[in-house]
Amino acid sequence: MIDVALSRLARDDGPRVLSILASRYGDLELADDAVQDALVDAARTWQRDGAPDNPGGWLMTAARNQATDRLRKRATEARRVAERGAELLERQLPADAGGLSMIDAADDSPYPDDERLRLMLLCSHPALADDAQVALTLRLVGGLTTDEIAAAFLVPSATMAQRIVRAKRKIRTAGIPMSMPTEIDARLGIVLGTLYLVFNEGYLAHGPDTDPIRLDLMSEALRLTRLVAELSGGHPEALGLLALELFSKSRVGARTAAGGGLVLLEDQDRSTWEIADISEANDVLAQAMEQMQPGPYQVQALIGSYHANARVAEDTDWPAIVGLYAQLDAMDDSPVVTLNHAVAVAMADGPLHGLRMVERLEGLEDYHLYWATVAELHARAGQYVEAIPAFEHALQLATNADEREHLSMRLTTTRAAAALEANNGRTH
Repeated sequence: MIDVALSRLARDDGPRVLSILASRYGDLELADDAVQDALVDAARTWQRDGAPDNPGGWLMTAARNQATDRLRKRATEARRVAERGAELLERQLPADAGGLSMIDAADDSPYPDDERLRLMLLCSHPALADDAQVALTLRLVGGLTTDEIAAAFLVPSATMAQRIVRAKRKIRTAGIPMSMPTEIDARLGIVLGTLYLVFNEGYLAHGPDTDPIRLDLMSEALRLTRLVAELSGGHPEALGLLALELFSKSRVGARTAAGGGLVLLEDQDRSTWEIADISEANDVLAQAMEQMQPGPYQVQALIGSYHANARVAEDTDWPAIVGLYAQLDAMDDSPVVTLNHAVAVAMADGPLHGLRMVERLEGLEDYHLYWATVAELHARAGQYVEAIPAFEHALQLATNADEREHLSMRLTTTRAAAALEANNGRTH
C-alpha cells in the first residue's frame, strides 16, 4: 500500500508542487531537485511511519524545506536565500494542510486552477528545442521515467537523460523567465505533442515494471487535452487530438486477453467498445473539421473514426485509410507514420504490398513494432521462415508485458506453421 501511495504522490502531486516551486523561485532545476529529494525522503520515512493524511500537503512542506536547504548552500546567492528562505519559512504549511492551500492565493497566472497545465506551458518556452521541450514536459509533468521517454523518442536512455539535464540547465543559466504566455496558442503545438506522447505511453506503456496499460496517464492526458481545447477556443488540432484520444480510449477494455497478451484490432470484441466515447469523438471531430484547417491530429482522428465506426472488422474501409495515411505522410515525414501506412496498404492490397513499403524504411532498426510488423506481414504472406527471426527480434526489443505475451504466442504459432510446412514438403 505504501508503494502505491508513493507512486500516486510522485505522479499526481509531484508535478503540482514542482510547478508552484518553479514559479515562485524562478528556477526549474532547483524545484525539480527539491521535489525529487522530498520523494526520496517520503520513500524512507513513510515505510517506517506510514503515509500522512494529506500526502500532497506533506510533499509541499518537504519540498519547500529541501528548496530552502539548497538555496542556503548557494553561497553566491546569499541575498536570494535571505529573501526567499525567509518567505518560505513564514509561509510554511502544516504537513496535513488541505490540498487547495498548497496553491499560492496570490498567484496571478491566467490558468490558476491547473498546475499541470501551468508547468507544461513553463516547459514549452520557445528558447528550448522542440524535442527538449517535449522531453522535459514528459519528465516533469507526465511523470514518465527517462527510460520511458527514451523509448517514446526511439533514442538511448543516456541520450535522453543528457537532453533533459541540458534543458533544465539552459532554463536556469540563460535566465529564461518562468512567466506564463498570455495566449496558449503561442505554445499549442508543443503542448499537443506532449499530450499525445503521454496518452500513447498510457495506451501502451514501455516500462517493464509498469502496468501494460496505464489508465492514469491516459486519463490525465485526456483531461488536459480537454482543458487545452477549451483554453484555445476550440482550436481544430486540439479538438482533433481530443477526438483521437477518445476513439482510442473507447477500445481499451477489448485490447487485452483475459490471461494476458494484446488482442489485435481485427480480433477485438467490438461489442465491448465504449459507444459513448465513440459518439463524443465523432462530435468533437466534426467540430474540428468544420473549421477547414486540416492538421495531422485531425487526420489521425479521422483514421481512428474509420476503425471505431466499423461495427465488424470486415466493414473497415481500408482503401480510405490508405488515402488518409498518404495525406498524413505528406504532413509528417516520420518513419513511424510510414510504417503505419504500410500496414494499411497490407490490409487493403495484401501483405506483400505492405512488405515492400516496410523494407524501404530506415531508422527503425531499434523499434520493436517495426520488427513485429515485418514478422506479421511475412507470416500473413505464408513466409513463416522469414517471419521467425523478425518475431524473435521484436520480442527481444519489446518491454511491455502484454506485447511480449502476444509476440511470444505469435512466435510459437509461426514456428509450428514453419515446421508443419517443412514436414509437408518432406512427405511430398
